[in-house]
This record gives sequence, C-alpha cells and structure tokens, in this order.
Amino acid sequence: MNKRFLGVLVFAFVVASVASLMLYRLLNRPQPTKAATAMSQIAIATRDLEVGTVLKEQDVQLADWPGPAPAGSSTRVQDLVGRGVIMPVYAKEPLIESRLAAKGAGGGLAAMIPPGMRAVAVRVNEVVGVAGFVIPGMRVDVLISGNRPGGDGNLGTLTRTLLQNLEVLSAGQDFKKDQEGKPITVQVVNLLVTPEQAEQLSLATSQTNVQLVLRNPLDRETAKTPGTALALLFTGDRLKLNNEAPPQPPRPRVAPPPAPRPAADLPPKKETPFVMEILSGTKKTEQKFDNGGGK
Repeated sequence: MNKRFLGVLVFAFVVASVASLMLYRLLNRPQPTKAATAMSQIAIATRDLEVGTVLKEQDVQLADWPGPAPAGSSTRVQDLVGRGVIMPVYAKEPLIESRLAAKGAGGGLAAMIPPGMRAVAVRVNEVVGVAGFVIPGMRVDVLISGNRPGGDGNLGTLTRTLLQNLEVLSAGQDFKKDQEGKPITVQVVNLLVTPEQAEQLSLATSQTNVQLVLRNPLDRETAKTPGTALALLFTGDRLKLNNEAPPQPPRPRVAPPPAPRPAADLPPKKETPFVMEILSGTKKTEQKFDNGGGK
C-alpha cells in the first residue's frame, strides 16, 4: 500500500476522532440549574363563598403561592376570621381586601353598603318590580307620579324621573347576585343611594306612586327628561326643563318716527309788527311798523 495514502488516511481518522470527542463533550456539558421559584404563603378560601358569608376558621387556610403575593392578600388566618364576604370567592382563590367587608362590619346586607352610602327599602309589586326582574346587581331608575303642590291643576297627574342608575342591593331576603337573571317574586327591594337620595326616595314612596324602570348595567348616562303630564298625552306637547327659559312673547313692532320735512317746505314764519303809541293831550294814537321799518 502506498505509504503516502496510508498517512493521509491515518491523519483524517485522528482529526475526525478529535472533532467527535469535542462535539460529544459540548453536547453533554451539564446545564446550569435553574433558580428555584420563590414561593409565598397566603390565605386562600377552602370552599366557594357566597356574598354575605361570615368567614370561619374552616373557610380559610394558608397555602403556597408561586411568585409574589397578590396585592391585598393576607398571611394570617386570624386576621380574616369574622369578616364578611361582599363579592363571590371561589375555592383555592386568594382572600383579598377588596372582596371582604371591613373588620367589625360583620356579614349580610349591612356589610355590602360602602362608607357614605345608604340602603333604602322600596315596597314593590309585580308591576313596580318590573315583573320580578329587579334582582340584586341590577340597575334601575325611579319614576314618581302624582299631583304637584301648587301646580297647574289643568295638567292632571305628573310623572317624572326622580333618580337614575341606582344599584339593587337585595330583592326580598336575597342579596346574592343571580348570574342567570331569573325573575323572582318579592315585596321589598333595597336600593343603594346617597343620604340625600334616601331623603328624596323616602318622601316619594309615602306621597307619590313609585315605579322602578330596569336599565342596562353598562349604561351609565344620565338622561335629561322634563317629565310629562296627563293633559300633555292628548296634546303632544312637552313640559319645559327647569333650566329651559320660557318662550318670550313677540315684541310689539314700533313704527319709525316720521322723517323731518325739509326747511323749504315749511311755511314762512309770520313776524309780529312793531307798535308805537303816540299820546297828544288826551288823544291816543298807534303807529305800526313792519320789520323793514315801513308803515
């Protein structure tokens, strides 16, 4: 065999062996160990919790949570026991402050009332309660009908929108939000209002007829309506809004003063003659002179 060819073959084998060894070591190099994920311990719910539930020790437990703890979460079970649930919480879900009532507020309907707000009960029937579809979580407007004190009796009964976009806290004994929106038969509906609205609503329910009007919860616009009256239903007219100025009567048309006549058209002014009295003894005579001095 040719020695030169044998030498080339041996050299190629050595180079291939070295390359294979280097590639093997490169592929089998140990990978760096990933840092362990930081864990946090937070309080979570052990079961599904409905609105109004007062937390007990068996409803809360500590559990590992991957990553940083959610904002508003708690790391102590004792800090949560006795607090009311104001929003639905599902099993294995963190118990955060925004879904719980303040400490000492307890549970039930009272815990769902935000600071500065009030809950006012309105007696309803099947018609006033929008056929049972006024359920917790819905939004309604309040209409009142009656006779305005000191108003125009010729208009008859007046109807206007008193309050708009009020949240329904409870319907009857139920203050849980029904996700399916099924109608329920109730006699009392609690509405979330401000103290001033509570005064208006209390007076309206005792002195007028109240009607609830269901609205879309996503519709937050305040409609500007003047209201209507019984007499206007037959004439097609409308009441004026409080900020609308009443129509002004047409101003009387005043004729322009007559134009002055030119000086040439005026008659010449008659001048008074000059009179001179002449006394001669007992005799008296008068002599008249014009402006030119003649007789």
